[in-house]
Parts: sequence; C-alpha cells; structure tokens
Amino acid sequence: MSLINKCGRIILGKGVLCSRWNNFERTKFQIKWVSSSFNVNHGQNGSNNDTIRKSVFISQSTDVFTNLALEDWLYRNFDFTNHHILLLWRNDPCMVIGRHQNPWLECNTGITEKHNIPLVRRNSGGGTVYHDNGNLNLSFFTPKQRYNRRYNLDIITRALYREWGLKAVVNERDDIVVEGQYKVSGTAAKLGRPNAYHHCTLLVAANKTLLSLSLQKKETGIKTNATTSLRSPIKNLTEVNSEITIDKLVNAVGWEYLRTKPLVLEDGGSDHIQEQKGFQMINPTEDWYPGIDKLREQFSSWEWTYGRTPDFTVTKTFDVPAPNGNLYRLDLTLEIQKGIVEEIRMSLPANLASSDYNQNTNLLNNLRGMKYDSDVMDNIIALISCKNYAESMSQNKKKTNMVGGTQ
Repeated sequence: MSLINKCGRIILGKGVLCSRWNNFERTKFQIKWVSSSFNVNHGQNGSNNDTIRKSVFISQSTDVFTNLALEDWLYRNFDFTNHHILLLWRNDPCMVIGRHQNPWLECNTGITEKHNIPLVRRNSGGGTVYHDNGNLNLSFFTPKQRYNRRYNLDIITRALYREWGLKAVVNERDDIVVEGQYKVSGTAAKLGRPNAYHHCTLLVAANKTLLSLSLQKKETGIKTNATTSLRSPIKNLTEVNSEITIDKLVNAVGWEYLRTKPLVLEDGGSDHIQEQKGFQMINPTEDWYPGIDKLREQFSSWEWTYGRTPDFTVTKTFDVPAPNGNLYRLDLTLEIQKGIVEEIRMSLPANLASSDYNQNTNLLNNLRGMKYDSDVMDNIIALISCKNYAESMSQNKKKTNMVGGTQ
C-alpha cells in the first residue's frame, strides 16, 4: 500500500502534497518551505499530548555520510519541544561503527575495501552494523526529557503486527527479534542537551552474505577498552513474510508513529493522524540545512573514522632467521593512539645478542608516527624478516668463502 493509497495525501504543515517513497523529485521551493516552517520556539512547560505534533521525514539521500550529517544537524539545530520527528533513511552499502569502537576489531577492512564499502563512525554508541538499500534506518527525535527508547521500539513492533500480523518482541538488550531468536533490529542513542535521538535499523532484504563477510573479525592480538559488538543470529523480514517491502514498511511504521500519541503508547486513530504534520520528503543539502556540508566532511574524514578510535595495542608473534642460522621467535607490539603508531616494541630472546638487532630498532623507530591500518603490522614483520633473512644469507656466504679459502 502506497502513501497515497493510505489516506490520499501527505500533509506538509497546512499544505497538501501527493508523493510516493520512490518519487524523490521536489522543487527547491517546496522542500525549503518544509524545512524552515518548522523551526519555531516553544517553551518546555505546557507541552502535552494535545500540543505536540509529529512529522515523518524521509531522506532523499542514500549516502551514509550525508544521512549521518542530516541526523546530526537535526540533533544540533531543531527545536523538538512541540514537534517530534521520525527520520527514515536508507544507505548504499556501508559499515557503520559506534562512537567508541575500534574499526579493525569490528570488521574485515580488507573485504570492505575490496567491495568499495565505506566505513563510517556514527555519533552514538552501540555496536557495528552493515547497511545497504535493503536496510531501513529510523531515528526518533525528542527533547532529552522525553527520550523513551521502549516507546519507539513498541511503535515498530505494533506496526509489524498491525500490517502483517507479524509477532516481534523487544528483548532485554532492546533488540527487536522474531521467531524467538532472530534479530531484525539493533539500537543505539545519543542523549544531549536539550535534544536526544534514538535510532535503530530494520533488516528487510539486506545482503546477508556481504553482511557476514564484512563483519568477520580479521585482526588478532588487539587489546583495548573500546566497546565491542555482541553477535546475534539475524534474519531479514522478507524471510519471515515475503509481502514485506521497504515501501510498505515506511508506510506501516510512519502511520503507526503518527497515530500514536506522543507521550503515551496510545492509539489516537485517524482523528489524531489528521492533526499531525504528516510525511515530508527531505533534501539534505547545504541550501536547506546550512552547515550540513561541514558535518558531512567531518563524518567522512580519516580523523573522525579512525582517529577517534580508543587507544589500543596490537601484538603479533613471528619467527625470523638470525645470522647464526637459527630461527628466533619475536613479539612485536604497536601502541596506537588516535589512530597513529606512537610506540613500537620488539621483545628479543635473552640469548640473542642485542647488537645484531640495533639496525632493526632504528628501523622501527623510523616508523613511529604513521597512520595505522590493517597492513601496517604485516608490512613491518615482512620488512624485518626479509632484512634478517638477507643478513643470514650474507653471513652464511662469508663462512662458505672462508672455508673454501683454506682448502
């Protein structure tokens, strides 16, 4: 059922505009009017179920950096005192990590680079998620005092049941699960002053193969206090009910949100819907949201995605040939601060003369200050191993020449 078929119109303030989810063409005047007409100031006192209005914003962008910038722009600049917002958005394939996570610990950066899947750090906590166009993202905006994660999740489960009779439940971790065990939605939040948002995902028809490959942990030997993701069995909603689509889900959740009273989980029906501000297509560009380009630049920067990684160490053990022909097992440890290699340590066996490795120590010191990535450790190990193998071969050659000269 399309947005049009549900009630015949989409309400834009006091105006009426017909639209569909896939029809994103809007004039600059229309979208700009939608954006500016809602920035009104109201006091916190006196707000109640009758004075608060709701809107469902639908982003026209599928770029993850733009959508995160839009979300952050609303959080920073919008007055939600008498106007609550549900933002619906989709992304092209990408990996999204939590604000306090380590990207090398959370996903396989080799796979993401191979498939040109961007990696981005969001502004909220929580775990790592894979997004593509088969995944619907929902952001619920309210003043901080009215933040209610369970209220939002219950709206989603009520929509699934009202539209398809699908019984989904919210577990103790605030995940939405179906069939008693399969996760279809993860959740995270950002609480500030005066605003807050709670956002979550809904797996509708995501590429589970690419999701699984991207989330495979490749890095080993990492020690950190960063937040780590908890793995769960997942399912797409289409696997539970083949009738569910992104378009229909946008309708179902959007109308459920609009018909539910803002402060209590109570169905207000069609009369309540007519009092709301309705569905609005949002064009997240600088023209309509001044400063959004700067926010997008921040979210797409190396300093944000990798430089904000909590400090960690990574250690690997490897064998290298020594000049005497033996193999020695070494431990190489890197200390990473703000994504930069700040310290390099290599432990040596007690019976190995340190003078043989003075050049290695100088080599390692020269690598301090470089940006860390998944190949840095392997490149250092390969460099040390090759150097010592060459030195070992050189020593053996000298011994052979000396023996040959005495015969």
